[in-house]
Amino acid sequence: MITVNQKAPDFKLFNSEKQEVILAQFQGRNVVILFFPFAFTGTCTKELCSVRDDISFYDSSNAVVLGISIDTPYTLQKYKEEQGLNMQLLSDFNREACSAYDSKYDVFGGMQMKGVAKRSAFVVDKEGVIRYAEVLENAGEIPNFDAIKVCLDSLA
Repeated sequence: MITVNQKAPDFKLFNSEKQEVILAQFQGRNVVILFFPFAFTGTCTKELCSVRDDISFYDSSNAVVLGISIDTPYTLQKYKEEQGLNMQLLSDFNREACSAYDSKYDVFGGMQMKGVAKRSAFVVDKEGVIRYAEVLENAGEIPNFDAIKVCLDSLA
């Protein structure tokens, strides 16, 4: 289980533009990692659009926002375009990052899908240390963005 004050597990994933993204490349900036189950679903869209609409806060907090799901880069590209999302979306198709962050359902939903990313939020500070961790069991809930903002404010 990921806990506050531990070193954030690094990952290497491809974004919706098919470019490789490594967590360590953001050293010196705060990073908000948002795992979400699937693109094009109601709660995921509500969550990511709320971040989109408040991106100036994250920018002013020297924070990069990374949305991560098990969708393919192609799906994420279409989703990003349709929703006008202004953060990077990363494909964890092989479930390596969500496994490293203990953010993966064994079995998800009525269709019994295995290995779907749990909705969760992590704040990683400029030195690569986890400063906020929230893993939700209920995919219908969204992370506590007020608490995330308080955490980011404390890192300024």
